[in-house]
Amino acid sequence: MSARTKLVVGLGNPGKEYAGTRHNVGFEVVERCGEKLGGSFKSKWRFSAEVAEVVLDSGKLVLAKPRTFMNRSGASVAALVNWLKIAPTELLVVVDDADLPLGQIRLRQSGGSGGHNGLRSIIEALGGTEEFPRLRVGIGRAAPVGEDITDHVLGKFAPQEREQARETVEQAVEAVECCVREGLTTTMNQFNRRKGDDV
Repeated sequence: MSARTKLVVGLGNPGKEYAGTRHNVGFEVVERCGEKLGGSFKSKWRFSAEVAEVVLDSGKLVLAKPRTFMNRSGASVAALVNWLKIAPTELLVVVDDADLPLGQIRLRQSGGSGGHNGLRSIIEALGGTEEFPRLRVGIGRAAPVGEDITDHVLGKFAPQEREQARETVEQAVEAVECCVREGLTTTMNQFNRRKGDDV
């Protein structure tokens, strides 16, 4: 049986200029989780993060949004993991993924960074381990693989994408709740197979 999720970290960049961008979809998912579960975010300077603590039947859940920039997320995540005295397997990182089409999410038990600076920073800060779950939220790709997509990920969703983006965030929130309450394996079986996806 997989470990229950005790810490959910959404990745993004702080600052009003980044609010609503594709790269900040991790923030949006965690913020929505806080709204649904009754958590209120407060700045915790010792973790360089905004943190919300929620008490559920399965125990305490901590939701966090690092206030570092994306490529330094690992320092915040490592500090939270050490504070909670949890294993990396009890962490869930919510991250945008340009290799997934908008509208799709994919849960992984472990894996490399896939070129994502936030995941790379976390892997380094956790001593090189890749053994932590991550929920990848599709934002689509505007250019062929190998071409620079900085402007794309730091841009906002187009008007015709916004409804699908909102629905994708809600689906990701459901997946987070399922992870917390029923465990990773059950969640992967339920959500990775939607729309015919393979696990």
